[in-house]
Amino acid sequence: MTEQSRRAFLSSSAIAVSGIAVAEGAAAQGQITINDPKVVSEIEEQFAGYDRALTSNDLQALNGYFFDSPTTVRYGNGENLYGFSEIRAYRSSVPAGVTIKRERTVITSYGNDFATVATLSRVSQPGRIGRTMQTWVRFPQGWRIVAAHVSTIDEPK
Repeated sequence: MTEQSRRAFLSSSAIAVSGIAVAEGAAAQGQITINDPKVVSEIEEQFAGYDRALTSNDLQALNGYFFDSPTTVRYGNGENLYGFSEIRAYRSSVPAGVTIKRERTVITSYGNDFATVATLSRVSQPGRIGRTMQTWVRFPQGWRIVAAHVSTIDEPK
């Protein structure tokens, strides 16, 4: 098999395989409960606890909300943190006294063990607005954040 024919084969195989994955994913969507009230309530409670820990700078509690794994990621305004140890180290360097006013919080659950949180935050910078996205997964030890993104932008007009 020539290099050109190998590439053509691999390219067509990738398309076929991705088509199968999409078809299977589409069929699975009908089997997942989106926004089960019990699961959404659990995440609301977890997120409220996270916010309390954030405003009081309770490092032990904050660290407890993140999945202790090298695969956990948190992107912030000025940092890209890969792995729980980098997140924990960052948290210990952040000064206390954060005041947050959340707006337009959207919690979406997918099945019983996966959820996202998206929220806006009023920050102490006029004309700026904070944004937070979190991905939560239920593990045997409870709900944990596996990915987070925090950023601040100019407030849209």
